[in-house]
Amino acid sequence: MPTYEYRCRDCGRDFDLFQRMSDKPGAICPDCGGRAERLISGGAGLLFKGEGFYITDYRSEAYRESAKQESGAESEAVASADSGSSGGAAKTAKAVKAAKAAKTEGSSGGE
Repeated sequence: MPTYEYRCRDCGRDFDLFQRMSDKPGAICPDCGGRAERLISGGAGLLFKGEGFYITDYRSEAYRESAKQESGAESEAVASADSGSSGGAAKTAKAVKAAKAAKTEGSSGGE
């Protein structure tokens, strides 16, 4: 259940109250018993973490440019492996592994 902020109309006391979202706004002041009104809250900051949310969404523009360059290098490695005549699938797999290893080594330097 969410916490709502209230202010008493009579004595001015601020207090918090746990209420269902479906409950009608309104509360009784715990000090004077007067009617209280719900305040508009600024809310809280929200940061999504875990699988399914990409931390790169919040990265700097320099990081995004670097990531684009790295993904372009990986695409070039795959394309050059595909152009080979014998053992194309094996060469492609090796090229993808090499590109991923280079990408991992480059990004492990820290951020």
